[in-house]
Amino acid sequence: MLRRIADSLFWAARFLERAEWRARLVDVNYRLLVEGPMRASDPWTPLLEIAGDEEPFLELHGEPDEAKVVDFFVLDLKNPSSIRSCIAQARENARTLRHTISSELWVDLNTLYLETQRWSLRDLEAESLLSFFAELRERFYRLTGVAYGTLPRDMGYDFLSLGTMLERADNVARLVDVKYHILLPRVDDVGGPIDLLQWAAVLRSASGLEAYRKAHGNAIRVDRVLGLLLFDPTFPRSARFCVERARRALGRIGEGGPPEPLAATDWLAARLREGSAEEAIAAGLHEFLDQVQTECDGISSAIFGAYLRFE
Repeated sequence: MLRRIADSLFWAARFLERAEWRARLVDVNYRLLVEGPMRASDPWTPLLEIAGDEEPFLELHGEPDEAKVVDFFVLDLKNPSSIRSCIAQARENARTLRHTISSELWVDLNTLYLETQRWSLRDLEAESLLSFFAELRERFYRLTGVAYGTLPRDMGYDFLSLGTMLERADNVARLVDVKYHILLPRVDDVGGPIDLLQWAAVLRSASGLEAYRKAHGNAIRVDRVLGLLLFDPTFPRSARFCVERARRALGRIGEGGPPEPLAATDWLAARLREGSAEEAIAAGLHEFLDQVQTECDGISSAIFGAYLRFE
C-alpha cells in the first residue's frame, strides 16, 4: 500500500512539473520569435529536438509550423507529454489518493483538468499565446502553494518533493538547451543585442529575471545567467537547488535502504556544487546539459527500482 501511495505521489508531481515546464519551453521559444529576429529558417524544430519529440511529431503532423507544434505540445492527447496529457495523468494519479491528499489540492487539480478538456487550438489562436502561458503558469503556482500549505510533511510529501525536484532539474537543463540550439551562427553576434535579448527571455521563462537583476543588475552576461539557472544554491529553479532538495528528501526516505539512488544523487549534487558556468561553457555547454539530463534519468530509474516497483 505504501509503495502505491509513494508511486502515485511521485508520478503526479512529475507529470505536473512536466506540464509546467512544457509550457515554459513553448513560451521561451515563442518569446524568442516575438522579441527578436530569428535567423533560423525553421525555428520550431529545435524545440522538438530538445524535448526528444521530433520523430513522434513528424509521424503525427509532418513538417513543423507554429500551429502544429503548439497543438502537439499543448493539446494533443496522442502525445503523452503534451500539457493536456500530463495534467490528465497527474489527475489520475491523484484520484487514487483522494483519501490521502488534501481536498483543496484535489479540487484545484481536478478543476484544472476539467478546464483542459475545453481547450481548443481555435481558442489559443484567438488570444495571445503569451497571455495563455502566463495564466497557465499562475495556475501551476497555485497548485504548488496549495500542496505546500496543506500536506503533512511525511514520507508521501517527500516522494512528492522528490518527483518535483528531479523533473525540474531535468527540465531547467532542457530550457537552457533551447537557447543553445538557436545560438546565433556568427561568432561576432554572440554577446550582441539579439543574443542578450534571447538570454533575458530564457530567464523570464524560468521566473529568474528578477532574481538575476537583484544579484547582478540589468546587464545580461551569459556566464551569470548559467550560474543562476544551473549552479545557484538558493534559486529554487536552479539545477543545483533542485538536486540538493531531492537529495534531502531521498535521505529521509532511504535511511537503511538500497544505496543506488543515494549514490547517484550524491554524484550529481557534487558535480553541480563543484562546477561553474565558466567550466561548463569551456567543456561544451550542450554536453554538460545533456549529462545533467542523463543523470536525472538514472536517478529516477534507481528510485523506481528501489522504492516504486510493486506487484
